[in-house]
Amino acid sequence: MTDTNALHPYAALTPDRVMDALQDLGLWPDGRLLALSSYENRVYRAHLDEPVQGNSAVVLKFYRPGRWSREQIQEEHDFAAELLAAEVPVVPPMRLNDQTLHTSAGFDFSVSPLRGGRAPELDDFEVLEWIGRFLARIHTVGAAKPFAHRPTLDVQTFALEPAEWLQTHQMIPLEVEREWREAFAAALALVQEKMAQGAADRRLIRLHGDCHPGNILWTPAELPGGGPHFVDLDDARMGPAVQDLWMLLSGDRAQRTQQLSALLEGYEQVRDFDRSELNLIEPLRTLRLIHYSAWLARRWQDPIFPVNFPWFGTPDYWRGQVLMLQEQVEQMQEATLVV
Repeated sequence: MTDTNALHPYAALTPDRVMDALQDLGLWPDGRLLALSSYENRVYRAHLDEPVQGNSAVVLKFYRPGRWSREQIQEEHDFAAELLAAEVPVVPPMRLNDQTLHTSAGFDFSVSPLRGGRAPELDDFEVLEWIGRFLARIHTVGAAKPFAHRPTLDVQTFALEPAEWLQTHQMIPLEVEREWREAFAAALALVQEKMAQGAADRRLIRLHGDCHPGNILWTPAELPGGGPHFVDLDDARMGPAVQDLWMLLSGDRAQRTQQLSALLEGYEQVRDFDRSELNLIEPLRTLRLIHYSAWLARRWQDPIFPVNFPWFGTPDYWRGQVLMLQEQVEQMQEATLVV
C-alpha cells in the first residue's frame, strides 16, 4: 500500500526543519513552536531567544511547493512592501539577509512579525467604513502598475479549468454528475455574460485577492495602531476592485446592501469606485464556489484536508454544490445591488 503521508508536499517539513530554517537566517528559536491555522501553506509561530527587528516572536510561512513560482512569490512580497511604504496597515515579510524570500530544505519561506488581533465586527458600520477606506488605499497602490508574473482572476482559471479537472479526474459521484454538469453550465453561461458586459472598459488592478474577514486583524481603536491590519497576500492577483469588497458582505439582500453602502462610504472618501462593477458580485461569488470545490479535490492527498473537511466529496456534498449553483443562477438573475 502507498503511504500518502510520504507523498504530500509537506511530508518532509518537520519541526526540526522549521527550527533549522530560522537558524539558517541567524535567528535562534527558544524551542516554542506552534502550527497556525493554514491549509494552502504551512504557517508557524516561533519564539526567539533574542528579538529580531524588535520582535520576540515571528511567523514563518512555508509556501506550498509548485503553487507559485519564486517570481510570483516575490511579487507578493514587493506589493506588501509598496503598501507598507504607503502607510497601509499590512503585515509584510521581514527583510533578513537583504531578502524577504528564503529557501530551506527545498521549501520557499518567509518570516513576518507576529501581529495579534481579532476578526472585525462587520455588523458595525463604522468598522466597515474604516475597512473601506483602507481597501481604497490598497487599490490606489495596486492601480499604480500591474503584476508582471501573478495571474488574473478570470473565468478560465476560476471556472473552466477547475471544472474540467474535476470531471477529468472523476471527482463528482456518478449519481450527481449529470445534475452538477447542468447546474454548472447554467451558472457558467450567466457568469460569462455578466463578466463580458463592460469588459473592454473595466480596469483591472493589483488586489489583495482573498479579502475575507479572516484576513483582516482588528485591534481596538483606542490602542496604538488600532484598526484593521490586512494579512495574507498569498492570493494577490489582477482583477476588478469589487473582488476585495464582496467577501465582506453577508446576510439577506437588505443586510448586504447596508454593508456595501458602509464599505463604499469609506472607500469613496479615498478613491473613486466604478459602480458598474457591482454587477460582478454574484458572478465572482459563483467563480469562487466552483474554484473552491476543485481546490479541495486537488489537495486531498495532503492529510490536513481530510481531517478538516471530512464532508467533502460525498454525494451529499455535491448535491449541496448543485443547490448552491442553482441559487447563484437565481442571484445573478436578480437586479444588481444598488447603493
